[in-house]
Amino acid sequence: MCKMITALFPAADMPSKDYDIDGLASYLHLTPQQVDRLVNRGRLPGRKVGGQWRFSHSEIHHWMEERMGVLDDDELAHVEGVLEKASHPEQLDTISISGKLPVEAIDLNLPARTRGKVISAMVDLAAQSGHVWDPKALADAVRAREEMQPTAMDNGVALLHPRRPMPTILAQPLLALGRVEGGIPFGGAGGILTDVFLLICSTDDTRHLRVLARLARLLSDGTLLDEIRSSDDPEHVWRQIAQREEPLIG
Repeated sequence: MCKMITALFPAADMPSKDYDIDGLASYLHLTPQQVDRLVNRGRLPGRKVGGQWRFSHSEIHHWMEERMGVLDDDELAHVEGVLEKASHPEQLDTISISGKLPVEAIDLNLPARTRGKVISAMVDLAAQSGHVWDPKALADAVRAREEMQPTAMDNGVALLHPRRPMPTILAQPLLALGRVEGGIPFGGAGGILTDVFLLICSTDDTRHLRVLARLARLLSDGTLLDEIRSSDDPEHVWRQIAQREEPLIG
């Protein structure tokens, strides 16, 4: 299992060009034959160009994001370790959700009742930190990502983010958290309403995946979601996140 998890979550930054089968196999630490079987069974996003398979690096990144939802806590812990060990030296900062989530970027009464207004409100919330230089560009990128594929999960949480990290409009990576009373339709499977929204603003792919792995671990704790849904105090919610994250920080 650990070898497969390592293969599905390599930590090097993705190149700007598309992969062929051999290139993707090298990136995922699989054999070309394994990649060929996966794509022919519809388990990898790819397209044929001139009779040869080609794989968009951004689509492979999204495929990797989706794998987070099928791993348990031990597997997610392993993913975090793999991503950290393989990170470039400049990416070896400690991942801390509470450290990237200012209290002022938590709104437990988000003034929005539609998907578009939620995205605008969440970007405005993040922009209050002073670390977002172009809120409109960020909002447009988040909308484009949601139109491509909703980020709503079956626990009523949506992990909003642009299709790719946007380092040119961010002073630093940050998070924002919003709650909509009662929930709204946000593309969740089976019509599940979404009431908790996290906006992830990353500056590179590796840190983005590390943040996703950490968030997946925290959100698997149903009691944390209970606290987020029942509290009206942003500082209390921030403390609950920090307390639950403390044992996970290496």
